[in-house]
Amino acid sequence: MYEPKMKETDNSVIEFIESVENEKKKADAYQLVEIFEEVTGYDAKMWGPSIIGFGSYHYKYESGHEGDAPLVGFSPRKAKISLYLAYESEEREKLLESFGKHTKSKACIYVNKLADIDTNVLKDLIIHTVETYQNLYPND
Repeated sequence: MYEPKMKETDNSVIEFIESVENEKKKADAYQLVEIFEEVTGYDAKMWGPSIIGFGSYHYKYESGHEGDAPLVGFSPRKAKISLYLAYESEEREKLLESFGKHTKSKACIYVNKLADIDTNVLKDLIIHTVETYQNLYPND
């Protein structure tokens, strides 16, 4: 049976952040926890070994594959901070125009440090993501 790699754990968010070697990235991680908790109303939880997630939703694809994932989250990786926000959309692209210095993939937005971005736009991206996933995957 398939066992998802990313699932909510009881691991300590604080212990994980404290394990981050780069002091600036560690400080940014604490600030991100505050921003995400304030905007979502959800407590920070560890998902897998290295993702800090907020809220959750249950997804089920047409293929039958299903599982749980955080509504939004981030991870202070060695190279960059990975922000797990909404997939590519017109709304996301419009918000990213005024976001600040970042790179992106289909599902992630990468930033070097919080000082490079507009945290008010980050808050809008978080709200957009939560609304998107709650509409796509309403609680049954």
